Amino acid sequence: MDSMKADLEDKKEQLNLLQKELNDYLLTVPNVPSNSVPAGVDESDNQEISTWGTPKSFDFEVKDHAELGEALEQGLDFETATKITGSRFVVMTGRTAQLHRALIQFMLDIHTREHGYTEVNVPYLVNADSLLGTGQLPKFEEDLFKLRGEQEYYLIPTAEVPVTNLVREKDR
Repeated sequence: MDSMKADLEDKKEQLNLLQKELNDYLLTVPNVPSNSVPAGVDESDNQEISTWGTPKSFDFEVKDHAELGEALEQGLDFETATKITGSRFVVMTGRTAQLHRALIQFMLDIHTREHGYTEVNVPYLVNADSLLGTGQLPKFEEDLFKLRGEQEYYLIPTAEVPVTNLVREKDR
């Protein structure tokens, strides 16, 4: 009996390793596109299905938000943000920072008061399980910001991660 018990424990451990290996592999398999998606080599093969309205034309050179924001006296400061934190961050000052806050408040007010949404304030840090369930891990692990320490926490890439996980493992 002792021999059978030891053999069973060994088999359980082998099964757990195989299940982990299978799960890790399945997490890297991409979603299969719908049959309605036309095949193509690159974006030039994309098909326009529908349009709405007429694209606006301008009689001046169109600039992106970064270029416009950097030109303002109280605007977007990418250089200082890079010095403080690194690339992909921005410091907003003065009226631009006020506009940013006002737009957030406006959006929250409209959607919670007029469209039935519920405002939530979720953590900016999540565990690996939360990122697995939303498709961020393992595929995008190198792009995520991971905290070192006793707990393995990641900074959220978007609010989608913690908001989606509000209902993880709940029956609805």
